[in-house]
Amino acid sequence: MEYGYNLYLILASLAIALMSGFTGLSLTQGASEMGISRRKLVVSMSAIALGGGIWSMHFVAMLAMTMPTEFNYNAIITMASAFVAILLTGTALLLVHFGERTPRRIKLAGLCVGSGILAMHYLGISGIQDVKTIYSTFGIAMAIIASLGLCMVSFWISYGRRGSRNILLGTVVFGTTVVAVHFIAMAGTEFVKLEGGLSTGLRLSNEVLAFGVTLTSFMISGAFLLVGVTFFPNYGNLEQRVVAEDDTHGQAMPAALLDRTFVKIPYESNGQTHFVRSDGVAAVQAAGRYCFLYHDDGRLFCPWSITTMESKLKNSSFIKGHRSYLINTDHVTSFERKKDNGLCFFDGNAYLDQVTVSRSYLKQVRKSLGL
Repeated sequence: MEYGYNLYLILASLAIALMSGFTGLSLTQGASEMGISRRKLVVSMSAIALGGGIWSMHFVAMLAMTMPTEFNYNAIITMASAFVAILLTGTALLLVHFGERTPRRIKLAGLCVGSGILAMHYLGISGIQDVKTIYSTFGIAMAIIASLGLCMVSFWISYGRRGSRNILLGTVVFGTTVVAVHFIAMAGTEFVKLEGGLSTGLRLSNEVLAFGVTLTSFMISGAFLLVGVTFFPNYGNLEQRVVAEDDTHGQAMPAALLDRTFVKIPYESNGQTHFVRSDGVAAVQAAGRYCFLYHDDGRLFCPWSITTMESKLKNSSFIKGHRSYLINTDHVTSFERKKDNGLCFFDGNAYLDQVTVSRSYLKQVRKSLGL
């Protein structure tokens, strides 16, 4: 049975794929520097944006398809296809935002997203009623290769080096992948009309599906606009200056206080130099001419010396608690006074339990903690 497409709806499906990709990949920018609870929330929202975008793109493209016979969808299978896409994209985001972000984990994350696109597509197609679906082996093989390969490329671009340009380029590759996989798979799919129809379960008409997809698309568009407004650096700098205004006189706070949030600290991993924000580091440990950073992502090697680190962080919430340690007081969850020293505890960091505060720094640390 021959079928055609509405060009305008195809373009709309591409726009949805691009907007959802940008929203999902942008929301997680800087997530590795957040606390665990906030990071979980951001990753969940990103998974819904990416997975929901994959689902919406698919069914907008299906609405664009014109066939000489009417057909409906199984409501349960259609909804299940959305959950599959969200689940697998969420798994991918967990891989790159919890634990060390290695090349292997980035590739595995790309495979998860690619698998999510494929699973969503073929599960969604299986929900079509009143027609028989016939797949070609070649079509399935090409869809698998395109989905897994391009999604690995998208995630490698977006997460190999985390930056605004990489996110934008990764968005283009992601959106193009979702659309390309759909139409590659459809090119290898035939539909045969079933005499008398064959429907099982709760039916979902094209009109009802169109309403649901439109609603989801509006939500994705709204999220896209909100994320887009705060994505570009110039706006971000303006917003930071506004937030930092003095409460009583409306004047900008001293630069020393603004620097507390914006110190970028380098660390080396897999032959590359990466950066983390100082407010995401719980403590710094001296190691000869170098340092180790205790971050939510692990114990990171930093090429700076403890002396350089102390100079760079002099206007931040870091304070020296030991000759070998700088402590971020914002991350200290409890303090215990001993006879000649003290202990700072970091319950929110999986890689750092406590740091001993030596006697010579005890008074200064207690004062910083408000004790």
